[in-house]
This record gives sequence, C-alpha cells and structure tokens, in this order.
Amino acid sequence: MELTTVWFVLIAVLWTGYFVLEGFDFGVGILLPLLGRDEADRRTVLATIGPVWDGNEVWLLVAGGATFAAFPEWYATLFSGFYLPLFLILVALILRGVAIEYRNKSESSRGWDRTLFIGSLLPAFLWGVAFANIVRGVPLDADHEYTGTLLTLLNPYALLGGLATLSLFVLHGALFLTLRTDGDLRARSAVMAKRLAVVTLVVGGAFLTATQLIGGRPATWASAALAAAGIAGALLATLRGRDGWAFTANAVAVIAVTVTLFGNLWPDVMPALDPANSLNVDNAASSPYTLTVMTWVAVVFTPLVLAYQGWTYWVFRRRLTRTDHGGAHAA
Repeated sequence: MELTTVWFVLIAVLWTGYFVLEGFDFGVGILLPLLGRDEADRRTVLATIGPVWDGNEVWLLVAGGATFAAFPEWYATLFSGFYLPLFLILVALILRGVAIEYRNKSESSRGWDRTLFIGSLLPAFLWGVAFANIVRGVPLDADHEYTGTLLTLLNPYALLGGLATLSLFVLHGALFLTLRTDGDLRARSAVMAKRLAVVTLVVGGAFLTATQLIGGRPATWASAALAAAGIAGALLATLRGRDGWAFTANAVAVIAVTVTLFGNLWPDVMPALDPANSLNVDNAASSPYTLTVMTWVAVVFTPLVLAYQGWTYWVFRRRLTRTDHGGAHAA
C-alpha cells in the first residue's frame, strides 16, 4: 500500500475517533438546558464529560496536523475556501471550553450554560455542512483555489448534512448520559434518546441516501446500511434498558457514517465541480520522505495515546448521581 493511501486512511481514522468521542460531548452540551432541570442536574450532566472532553478534542488537533503535513494542498484549499465556517467552529470550541471551565466559578451559571449550548450546537451542525460539501465537490479553479462564496457552501445537500450530524451527535450525547447517570436523570435521558433515535433515522437516512445517489459506490451502500442499523439497534437497546449496547450501537453508526463519507471521497481529497481541477491523494500529498517520517512517528506514538485515553475512560467509568458532589465538581 502506498504511503499516500496509508495517510488518507489514517486521517479518516482520526476524524472517526473525533466524531465518536467529541460527538457525545457536543450532544451533552446541547442537552444541558433540556435535561438539567436544576443546578444539581446540570452539574451532574457536565460531570459526565468533565474528565474527558479536552482529551477528546486532541483528535481534532491531530487530524488537522496530519492533514497539514501529509496533504498540504488539501489543507490550504480547505482552510482558505471554508475559512468562515471553520472560523466559527474554532470560536465555538473556544467558548465551549471556557464555559465548561468557568461556569462553576461564577455566581450565575446561566450565561455560561447558554454559551456551552451554542458552542456545542454550532460545531455539531457545521462539521456536517463542511464534510457534505467536501464529498459533493466545490468550485475550484486550475490552481486549486476555491472560487465560490459562503452561500455556495449553504446548499440544500450540505444543510441536510449539517442536520444529520447534529441529530446524530445529540442522540450520541443522550445515550452517553443514559450510560453515565442514574436515577431520574438517566430515565429522562433514555426518553430523550428514544425520541432522537427516530428523528436521526429519518434525517440521517435521507442524507446518506442522497449521498449515495449523488456519487455513492457499491461498498459504501453497505456502510450506509450499517449506520441505519446502528441507530435502530441503539433504539432497540434503549427500549430494553441495555445502556452499554445502545451507546455502542450508536458509536458504530457514527463510524459507519464517517466511513461512508471518506469511502465516497477516495481517491480525491477535495473534489472540484470540474473534475480536472480536483485534488487527490497524489497531487495534494507531501514528499515521500515526509510521509515516511510521519509514518514512523505515528507507529511509535499512536499506541501510547490510545492506551492513555483508554485508561482515562476506565478510571471515570462509573455512573454519577445528583448527590455525587465529587463527580459534579469534576466538571
């Protein structure tokens, strides 16, 4: 396998990890004002992601860094053409982190809770808009420079993609809260998850069907079907009270959606409306020497990062309750 192919796959894996882990963080932040009836509830909700949310964001940093190093042309075109949406995502992520850290240090937490809600909702929606445009193709000239406008990115298909990722991440957050909390909060999270699963099946199914009809491949029909099966499995497991299986099934759905998008993208990394101007793994890649050095670095450090993050989730695996003040202050 060529190193360009290896790094395309690795970048897809990094984005998959980011969406699986940061996806439930976004969902928890969006659900905070809906499920947190009082301060004790809201502290408990935030405590579920308190020890892990910043570690989950590392996947985004590594994915961006790997794209810059392995496919600099892709990175340059993406960040120049999608400048405003990516800037909004960055600002939202910054405000979200500030809100999580400072809400318990302020006399009134309501303003920080609103900031956390917006800081979670915007990325959950805009990542779907961005990836839908990447897969669909955007106007690029012969120099691989983006020639469209912001309105070009806000096409119906991309907006549907944004709604799909938004609903999927909110469902992921509801299932995570069902898994990590107890008592009345867990019960309300389970009810929310059941309702969201139906919505996600409809919206996500419409987006994946449109994706496949626009430029789908035979293999990605299977991953799209797996995504639908994962959401349906999450609903069934929630109805049966199997919280761990429900969360796992939805994580499989998130993985399958990402596989569908990257599977339809290959071998392009930034397709253009005019295929002659598209960026692919060959004309966007770094030199073989750079890719070789990056590969050795990834082989050495990736297992260490995975082991550390796995250990973190193991340590903070128990359920939290309203009276679990130690867990609440962990946020």
